[in-house]
Formats: sequence, structure tokens, C-alpha cells
Amino acid sequence: MLRQQFFLGYLMLLTGLISLLLMNQSVHANEDVWIDVDTTAHTLTVMQGDAVQLTFENVAIGRFGTTWFKKTKDDKTPLGQFRIGWINEQSRYYRFFGLDYPNRETAQRALEEGVITEEAWLSILNATNRERTPPQNTPLGGYIGIHGIGRGDPEVHDQFNWTNGCIALTNEQIDQLGEWAKPGVMVKIH
Repeated sequence: MLRQQFFLGYLMLLTGLISLLLMNQSVHANEDVWIDVDTTAHTLTVMQGDAVQLTFENVAIGRFGTTWFKKTKDDKTPLGQFRIGWINEQSRYYRFFGLDYPNRETAQRALEEGVITEEAWLSILNATNRERTPPQNTPLGGYIGIHGIGRGDPEVHDQFNWTNGCIALTNEQIDQLGEWAKPGVMVKIH
């Protein structure tokens, strides 16, 4: 009986150590994952360090192109470096990887240009300092992310830039991206 208890205890300890090692490996495997969005080539590439892991072509962006100075309802995709802040699995666009837009750099430019007030700038700064989602209702807009087409028309997606400023992939591509895109992953839009 004592041998049996010892063996079961040893087996549980070994199973726990193996689980911990596997969990630790998967965390470290995604540490240097980042996403590169080339708005000229209309591609989204998943990178791990300097190595390409996956590339999606025919990515749609804002219907009026890109900008360093995004404003509410301008239908332009903001340029810069952002991080995935949240994931909405119930989005009307199938799945939504929300970015931490507006970020500190965007807010600083907007303050210098007189687009936002010091109060709005401070609220964005406060959120980013606490690693929280910045306010989504400033004159800079919000709810920028990477999403699918939901029930939208795949032919429209194939032929036009149709978003209000987000980056759009097909629903199937979003499923593939979901294996890599997690909160905290950096997204470079250029």
C-alpha cells in the first residue's frame, strides 16, 4: 500500500513538472512574435523575431488609405506601432483583435497639432501607463484592430479597401492568425 501511494505521488509530481515545462516552452515560443502590416503591398505577416511564420495577402485597410494623423470617422488606417490589447470573439466581424490605439505616440502628435485637449492626452497617457485600453472616444477615434469580414461579401473584400480604419482579413485567415495573435503582441502598420 505504501509503495502504491509513493508511486502515485511520484507520478503526480512528474506529470506536474512535465506540464509546467510544456507551458513554459509555449510561453517562450511566442515571446518574440510580432505582426507586420504592409499597407502598400496589402499583406499581413506574422513574424517570430526575424523569421517569417505566415503571410496573408489581399489585406483590406481603411477605405481612404492610411495616415499618421487619424481622426474620428476619417476611415483611414493609422500608421505606427501598436499592441493587441483585447480580443472580441463575438464581433460582427467574426473575430476582432483590438489594438491599443490611440497610443502614447499618436496622442503626443495629436496634442502638438491641437487635435486633442490636454485632458484627452492625459487620459490616454494614464491608460497606457497602467497598460489599459486607452479611451476609445477621443477625437482620434478608436476601436481599431484586425478583424475578419463576418457576414460581409468576400468579393468586396477581394476588390476594395472597405474598413473604417481597421485591417481586415477573411474569416479563415483570422482563424489562422488567432494561433499567433494574443494580447501584448506588437503590430507594426506601415
